[in-house]
Amino acid sequence: MEDFLKIGEITKPQGIHGEVKVKAYVDDFSRFDFLKEVYVGDKPFKVLKTRVIGEDVYIYLNGVADRNSAELLRGKELFVTRDNANPLEEGAFYIVDVLGSDVILDDGQVIGKVTDITQANVDIYTVVKNNGKILRFPLLKDLLISIDVMAKKVNLKAKRFNEVACYED
Repeated sequence: MEDFLKIGEITKPQGIHGEVKVKAYVDDFSRFDFLKEVYVGDKPFKVLKTRVIGEDVYIYLNGVADRNSAELLRGKELFVTRDNANPLEEGAFYIVDVLGSDVILDDGQVIGKVTDITQANVDIYTVVKNNGKILRFPLLKDLLISIDVMAKKVNLKAKRFNEVACYED
């Protein structure tokens, strides 16, 4: 499992005192309220203050005291260590832990490996099949049997999978 979890990207400076605006890559924005430390690249920064307004996240980082310093961070990704991340609810998992998992149907067929998960109302999984072709499917409740992040396996119902999977040519 990855030691660092990507939580967002700095999109721009906000104001003149070093605050940065962050595009969040998390589903629960309140997680930013509890951050103590983030990494920008491989450099750690103590989090001085965060605020969340709707889906906009603003952060003050120690050592980023003005707009010019904040501008240097534009486009950089934010990471937290797994130890510093907020605990997940029972049955929840980090997307990065599912990437690379085998997709296996209940009839024993191995479809391929998960290469991407797009967050939406229903997460969309992108899978590269063993023959190199790409398919996508929504992770519906009536499709999923289980996700085992330790064994890197996503188990699905074959009948429902065949109804919802979209193949690229």
